[in-house]
Amino acid sequence: MKQKLRLRQFEALMAVIQHSSVTRASKELGVSQPAVSRLLADLRQNLGFPLFDRRNGQLVPTQEVRFLQADIQRVLDLMGQIGEVSQSITERKTGHIRIACLPGFATSHLPKVVAQFLKDRPGVSITIEPDRPERILEWMIDEQFDFGITDGFRGHPAVISTDIDVRTVCIFPDGHHLETRSEISPRDLIGDRIIHTRRDSEFFKSLSDAFLDADAPLKTLVETRQFTAACELVSLGLGVAIVSELDALKFVGKGIQARPFKPVLTHRLSLLRPMSKQLSAITLEFISAFTSSLEPFQDAKTGR
Repeated sequence: MKQKLRLRQFEALMAVIQHSSVTRASKELGVSQPAVSRLLADLRQNLGFPLFDRRNGQLVPTQEVRFLQADIQRVLDLMGQIGEVSQSITERKTGHIRIACLPGFATSHLPKVVAQFLKDRPGVSITIEPDRPERILEWMIDEQFDFGITDGFRGHPAVISTDIDVRTVCIFPDGHHLETRSEISPRDLIGDRIIHTRRDSEFFKSLSDAFLDADAPLKTLVETRQFTAACELVSLGLGVAIVSELDALKFVGKGIQARPFKPVLTHRLSLLRPMSKQLSAITLEFISAFTSSLEPFQDAKTGR
């Protein structure tokens, strides 16, 4: 029964073809002449035909070998490419990362992190897919994405999550009466109409409770899922809003101002990954980089 063909046999064959000599081939391969001869003998037995003819003291490949030579070279080239890619993967310089995120993140904080991450990793590519939290959870459960950024996550056995509490601020248009305040409380907003998140969100419940505890009415102007949409509306002079500092940062100096909001409210982000999916080293490195990028915006009291 013939043994399986081995890559080292092909390397020996091509080295002898190149140098027309077992002696020179052995030097190139860094092995002894008998070792090269054994590799060629085994290859001849496996293939079932002679590999070389001797002409004028040199080894010349047979017609059968010439017929296979191009294919053998392609195999060796492919293995070389695989070796180079493997090295890049080991050094975390190549790979593809699929990220699902809230729409606001796709246009605010995430692009900065991605740009910095890819700067020294030319072989890495990233897919960013924004959608609503329900869809992001579905993708994580189905293992269609490597990493998810969402809010309102209540847990799922097929998903690993890390919660991070991000500070929020009160934003208002330039020229607003709140400009003189160093921080904003619910009672400072009596008479102002508020742009806020959906009423079924956890953050709105916290906001509503803060107004209730301060005995200040919360007057709704616009209800929207996205903090970025609230920022856009405030920049147009429509009202005020309490939003994540991450989203507000992009708009400060562009028609709006921001102040700390008291009592301190946080917006809870959940960083998701599929429970059963083995993530690549480059994906884990990106998750670590993204988590670190949020540290300046985390609530000091919770430490998350």
